Amino acid sequence: MGGAHVEALRRLPGVHVVAIAGRTEERGRTSARALDIPRAYGDPYALIADPEVDVVHNCLPNHLHLPLNMAALAAGKHVISEKPLALNSRETATLVEFAEHSGLVTAVNFAYRYYPLVQHMRAMIQGGALGTVYLVRGAYLQDWLLSRRDYNWRVDPDRGGPYRALGDIGSHWCDLVQYVTGRRITHVCAQSVIVHKTRPRPPAEAITFQAASPGAGIEVPVVTEDAATVLIRFAGGSAGLFVVSQVSAGHKNGLTLEIDCAEGALRWNQEQPEELWIGHRDRPNEILPKDPALLNERARAFAHYPGGHPEGYPDGIKNLFANVYAHITDRSVPAEFPTFHEAHEIVRLIEAVGVSNQEGGWIEAKC
Repeated sequence: MGGAHVEALRRLPGVHVVAIAGRTEERGRTSARALDIPRAYGDPYALIADPEVDVVHNCLPNHLHLPLNMAALAAGKHVISEKPLALNSRETATLVEFAEHSGLVTAVNFAYRYYPLVQHMRAMIQGGALGTVYLVRGAYLQDWLLSRRDYNWRVDPDRGGPYRALGDIGSHWCDLVQYVTGRRITHVCAQSVIVHKTRPRPPAEAITFQAASPGAGIEVPVVTEDAATVLIRFAGGSAGLFVVSQVSAGHKNGLTLEIDCAEGALRWNQEQPEELWIGHRDRPNEILPKDPALLNERARAFAHYPGGHPEGYPDGIKNLFANVYAHITDRSVPAEFPTFHEAHEIVRLIEAVGVSNQEGGWIEAKC
């Protein structure tokens, strides 16, 4: 994710990446050379102390989000953090309170909000173009942990947190559906699945989304979920359900969202981000392409190329960062990005899903 952040930042005018930090001096220097960044640190706290750094992007593993985000805010730096914001809602509440008192800008990288057709969906739903929302469903499916031999730091609850598929990708889906519909999830009923009860932890861990290297490893118990299914209720009475999985063969980054309304339906698939399916009962269905000439005014601002010129994941990140940096530069620019507070609410929601899985039945999500 560090590389993705750097690439997006370099497409923003007036933003300069001046330093990068790794967990060791060697990793810091290697990353700096690979990304052509002037300064490298082997200690993230040294980067935070750098007087030329105005904004800190925290792309390190989840257990380092709390201490490094706190340190950056204490040093007077604005912060853009990866999600989940921290390991649990106690930590995220601490960050929210500290951030609010600091007066600094904080954001979390829920970048799927910023695809042009997602913005078009949101405007249609919240503008009432399709009437009352009846049913919402979707999924976020991956396969990079399908094999028992696949291992990554996210499997370790001390580093990744108590919820893996839910915390890593379920958080994205929940943020996206609430953002698009404008409705908060109020109740959940969940079950989770651990496919592999143990996994061999290799001496050198695989990079996220890459296959594990063959060879012996130390067998470790797996206590975080590989997949989960969740029924949901929204404020206002709409119903829904979603599935998250990191063990679904053939799905690389399959985030889907479908919304059934009184006057039609919408479906969007992140792996085909250039098309929005619009369903009708009494006339032919439609496929709306990502074309600025066809999008509503709000969505048009997020499409930077003509129709037929694909925009996707890197562009969503860039769109988010563009708004954050514009707001940092000029506070009169609306802060239309996910804040620490919103990320805290998502962590609380995922925890409610976890309680439902443990206790069985419906749980109120007190977010």
